[in-house]
Amino acid sequence: MIKITETNDYKELKKLFIENGLEVGAEPDPDDLVKCWRMTDESESPPKLAGGIVLAKREGEFIIDGIAVDAAFRGQDAGTALLALATEEARMLGGERIFLVARAPEFFKKRWFKSVPKESAPEFFECRTCSQFEKTCYPEVMKLEVV
Repeated sequence: MIKITETNDYKELKKLFIENGLEVGAEPDPDDLVKCWRMTDESESPPKLAGGIVLAKREGEFIIDGIAVDAAFRGQDAGTALLALATEEARMLGGERIFLVARAPEFFKKRWFKSVPKESAPEFFECRTCSQFEKTCYPEVMKLEVV
């Protein structure tokens, strides 16, 4: 059984993000978190971390500051469920849009996100300083209108 709960344990989610190749570990922990959720497989003992998502707000804009699903749980709409929670939270808090940096843009395009030029997005992504940027990682900046 899969269960999604709110969490304050960003470090647990950061470890998941690193294990899934989303971060290299050198980034500072964000200080602008709005809410974090963890997805666990409750059929395991102890429950196994299956996924997570982080919603943050920078420069007045909501962003997905991390989303990952463990490989064993992909293809089961786990990422879609996490994304829906963060999108609804941003909407309830008066957000008009959500930005993210996508390493898997096709996943987000299927969920109504649109690619936007990096220059038209707020300056809140650390990609340009990442050692993977434009070497092994070619992210797309994306936006979803939530109004």
